[in-house]
Amino acid sequence: MTDHHDPLIIAGRAFRSRLLVGTGKYKDLEETRRATEASGAEIVTVAIRRTNIGQNPDEPNLLDVLPPDRYTILPNTAGCRTAQEAVRTCRLARELLDGHDLVKLEVLSDHETLYPDISATLEAAELLVKDGFKVMVYTNDDPVVAKRLEEIGCVAVMPLAAPIGSGLGILNPYAIWTIIENARVPILIDAGLGTASDAAFAMELGCDGVLMNSAIAGAKDPVLMASAMRKAVEAGREAYLAGRMPRRRHASASSPLEGLFF
Repeated sequence: MTDHHDPLIIAGRAFRSRLLVGTGKYKDLEETRRATEASGAEIVTVAIRRTNIGQNPDEPNLLDVLPPDRYTILPNTAGCRTAQEAVRTCRLARELLDGHDLVKLEVLSDHETLYPDISATLEAAELLVKDGFKVMVYTNDDPVVAKRLEEIGCVAVMPLAAPIGSGLGILNPYAIWTIIENARVPILIDAGLGTASDAAFAMELGCDGVLMNSAIAGAKDPVLMASAMRKAVEAGREAYLAGRMPRRRHASASSPLEGLFF
């Protein structure tokens, strides 16, 4: 993982890994466990409305393979269509996880695009922050909206790279770059990445981290892809910190010509 002197700080907590992963779409809990381990992620997001973390005692429990003493569980509001639904879901998660207050907010607009409903997201964010939650929020790639969510008090803003599950990569890098330049909270890409080069590019832009699920779970070999994503995030972060060479229109010899005898 990235050097421990360069941690990801979210809501005052330090994390070594800048890769956050989802827990859905795997063929079974064992594959979920193996892929999560291979990713090196410390934060795993869980769709409370779709995943059993104790609310259904007679069903397999995700926390049996991803225990909270090893991973930071990030409940999310996937599937919610209104601010009220999202707030209720976060409150349920807080009860199930003994007062856990770090949540991922998403309020979606329609079934086809899965784009965020921005007005409902803003409303829910305000309610949750007032209720004491530490909100990481999924949004579109609009810099104005991203700044507004930061001003509301969200602890991290998570713009999409492309539609959820599309695997198209970062479609509007200039908007993401603008969000990063104006942010005082962590910016993490959430949704739309497809492969390791997408993750590396996100980190090279200056994103503080990435969250992904489909790109790993939808791969032919999810465990191997999880390992690739781990390395891509690390490499992208190191490249960002190193500072890339300037782009030039013309060639520049890698070896100097001065002092040669010919």
